[in-house]
Amino acid sequence: MSEPSPPTEFVPEAAGHHRKSGTAKLALGAIGVVFGDIGTSPLYAFRETFASHGDVPGIQVDPVHIHGVLSLVFWSMMMVVTFKYVMTIMRADNRGEGGSLALLALINRRSRGAQWTAPLVLLGVFATALFYGDSMITPAMSVLSATEGLQYVSPGIKPYIVPLAVAILFALFALQSRGTEKVGRLFGPIMLLYFATLAALGSMYIVEMPGIILQTLNPLNALTFFMTDGFRAFVAMGSVVLAVTGAEALYADMGHFGRKPIGLSWIAIVLPCLMINYMGQGAMVLSPETDAYALIKDPFFLMIPDAVRIPVVFLALAATIIASQAVISGAFSLTQQAIQLGFIPRMRIKHTSASTAGQIYIPVINWGLMVMVIALVLMFQSSSNLAAAYGIAVTGAMFIDTILLAAVLISLWRWPLWKALPLVAVFIIVDMAYLGANLIKVPDGGWFPLVVGLVIFTLLTTWARGRKLMRDRMSEVALPIEIFAKSANNSAVRVPGTAIFMAASTAGVPSALLHNIKHNKVLHERVVILTVDIAEEPYVDPAKRCEISEVGQGIYRAVLHYGFMEETNVPEGLKQMEACGGKFDMMQTSFFLSRQTLLPGDKPGMPVWREKIFAWMLRNATTAMEFFNLPTNRVVELGSQLKI
Repeated sequence: MSEPSPPTEFVPEAAGHHRKSGTAKLALGAIGVVFGDIGTSPLYAFRETFASHGDVPGIQVDPVHIHGVLSLVFWSMMMVVTFKYVMTIMRADNRGEGGSLALLALINRRSRGAQWTAPLVLLGVFATALFYGDSMITPAMSVLSATEGLQYVSPGIKPYIVPLAVAILFALFALQSRGTEKVGRLFGPIMLLYFATLAALGSMYIVEMPGIILQTLNPLNALTFFMTDGFRAFVAMGSVVLAVTGAEALYADMGHFGRKPIGLSWIAIVLPCLMINYMGQGAMVLSPETDAYALIKDPFFLMIPDAVRIPVVFLALAATIIASQAVISGAFSLTQQAIQLGFIPRMRIKHTSASTAGQIYIPVINWGLMVMVIALVLMFQSSSNLAAAYGIAVTGAMFIDTILLAAVLISLWRWPLWKALPLVAVFIIVDMAYLGANLIKVPDGGWFPLVVGLVIFTLLTTWARGRKLMRDRMSEVALPIEIFAKSANNSAVRVPGTAIFMAASTAGVPSALLHNIKHNKVLHERVVILTVDIAEEPYVDPAKRCEISEVGQGIYRAVLHYGFMEETNVPEGLKQMEACGGKFDMMQTSFFLSRQTLLPGDKPGMPVWREKIFAWMLRNATTAMEFFNLPTNRVVELGSQLKI
């Protein structure tokens, strides 16, 4: 029962490609991008569930526990991925886009600044911060686990596993600047072959023990598992959740492929292939005349027949590289959204494809992630050690998504409480169970994503708070534009040409214009005060891009509206402005920018240490000239001092 969309709603080309491409083609693309993380979980998830965790010994490897874990994996996938994300949360899209920030923007736009949204904003920002922690752990965990499989091809390679994983990760990040448009076309077919291989490997053992299928589907086995082991079963849930890591990617990548293709590929291909492989691992471990405890140490690689071991190991390695690529691209996309929504300073964004808007590269994020990912590999040395750090960021983000979903169901979709609360309660109970099980891992490595999340959360909120204080201080001393227009025309000499003064606010006179009059005592024949406004929706109808008002005396106020997924190209936007005194000739147009230097205020709006962090972020932000794609030889910067 989702809220109906307006019939005249604008569907942008970037988001509307779902209709142009066939569902099958989009589903194949989704398999290559969306399901890489969750698809590589069979390499380590089943194994880690039976491992010891700190002082808690591992669970026994016998039919009761094997069936219990398999049942828990299956019903976790059904509850978390199928029911929660595919069938519920993915309906809460922001004009086709998904993810925590897109959902947050949707809530803000529809609630119109209601007081109850403030805590939700903080939760959404924290989910974003946790995603960066996950973006560091996922490539390290995936590539390291696949590289460890090479020891089953050649035992002598074991001492070189960590250096080899570091080399693969370094190459992956080093190639990001070239884009993935060409090689990305192979991601879907490779991952489809990988999932087919998972199913084939699992089927080999299920055929010998078909009864394991019913044991897996029976939820009573999961209940028996908890009744038998109690707290140890609860601790094991912290590893079972590794089987559903990447579920949030279904929602985050919805804008690229659409809800139906993602749901179709999950139900028809990914879910069956994953479960067949997990059941095959369980059947292999339970096979008579085998050493179950020896097999449980690495069931995925040990289930591969010798005849195809080499190609399957390399296929698994390719799948983990593709999964890592998807996470890195997701970090770039999320950063772009956060910049446009005002949570991160401006950064240099390079577009790596002329035909695909979503193909972007952000150097600072890329190299920062690379350093942290490689540091994780060197610090933890093995995927089993790294598993302790994996899961907290994911379960935390999933829990926050549920809270945001509750706000959508009750406040935006107007579901009655009797209908919304039971659904939300079920999701919260599941999320809390997994989050609680993962919090036990904090001393063994779970502290890492929490520390990363808190640091990034502090940076994001500091930047957002600092920008608000700056705008408040500037608006306090802003001169009304009407008064300025009358006085400036009499006190300044008019010179030929066009001057565009970039302004953060749509009210008052920008400081660059005041300083220009004060020091140069000239005013161009045409003066445009231009504000770039980022809407809380992914795309803006090009017909509504420009908003122009004439102040008088050859002075205009203009606003360019962009969505948070769009590139803010000001010269391109100006080409659409003809009601602003005629067309713009870039060779006759000068852009004036304000550059603020922060000074400590008498009544600081935030602690001094946060002020220093904000000042550092402001100094290192990409210039407005580069971010707005302004012509470099037509820009003048005028400095001013500001107390916050």
